[in-house]
Amino acid sequence: MEPERRTQLLAMKLKALIGVAAAGCEPGQFGAGAAMMVGTHAWALLEQQPERNLGAAVAWALRRDATGLTVLADRNSDVLARRAAGFAFPIEVRHIDGTSHVAAATEPLPVVADVPAAHREWTDTIVAAGAVPVEEHGVLAGEVRGLEVCRVVVDTHTGAVRLDVGIGADDREMFQMLHGGKPTLEALTDVVSFVAAQRIPGAVRHPLNLLAQERLLRFHLIDHPELVGAQSLVPAPPPVQRPNLKDPVPCVALAEIDGRRVAVVCSSGVDLDVVPFTIDACSALGVDEALIVVPARDALPIQHRIAAAARATITVLGLDAVA
Repeated sequence: MEPERRTQLLAMKLKALIGVAAAGCEPGQFGAGAAMMVGTHAWALLEQQPERNLGAAVAWALRRDATGLTVLADRNSDVLARRAAGFAFPIEVRHIDGTSHVAAATEPLPVVADVPAAHREWTDTIVAAGAVPVEEHGVLAGEVRGLEVCRVVVDTHTGAVRLDVGIGADDREMFQMLHGGKPTLEALTDVVSFVAAQRIPGAVRHPLNLLAQERLLRFHLIDHPELVGAQSLVPAPPPVQRPNLKDPVPCVALAEIDGRRVAVVCSSGVDLDVVPFTIDACSALGVDEALIVVPARDALPIQHRIAAAARATITVLGLDAVA
């Protein structure tokens, strides 16, 4: 479908869902679906990745000085409701049911699973190869300057626990096919050495230093917590499991700042949804203060406005290139 036609249909759908209150109102430009002002109240229909676009809807409303926001979605509305509850700015989330909509239920954060003991037996191998062990949602992986280069998996045929080398599922499978006979420690050490050389400051542009920029930023902050005024900083699992390694997703750390536990969320690129993500991170870590750390070019004024609308104390900090 042509983008212009699709935009028109989404605008018509939003007006139909709002009903008579939308008479005479015209939707404005909103890339994630459709949005419009009805008086001083903003309405947003989230069509594309609803769970990743609450921040975009909040930004749209704040830019128009709305007094409140109603978000409509036909999927993942329970996730939206959970994150919306973390805003002081009034937000109602409603689930689309056919041609009508109802108040969305709230989905609790997932319980973070522990890494099985048999998987942890590979920790020494990861460390010996020069990678950093990282545990997230029951998965043990090894990272090099923030980029995952290995992961402990269970063989689907034999049930054996093994350490697969590679970046992402496809790369791990290909590496296994080509180098399956090579000892794991030797194979991983070679990969660690190659990847590390690509992810140092000043390295020539390479696919390996374009991936996981947010995790590279976290790696630097762990080595230099003073950059965010912290005495210490350790990695923490994200509030929800990241879907893959290729798409940029914020990552989390826990900092000690003057005796306070503060969530640190690292992001790269202009991500309007980083504040809703940070709201989840605060809940998962049991803290009410957070720092969102991004490259200086990505710390846009609207990010500060969205952060100020949250119930938790969330500060956006833009850092210049970290050496």
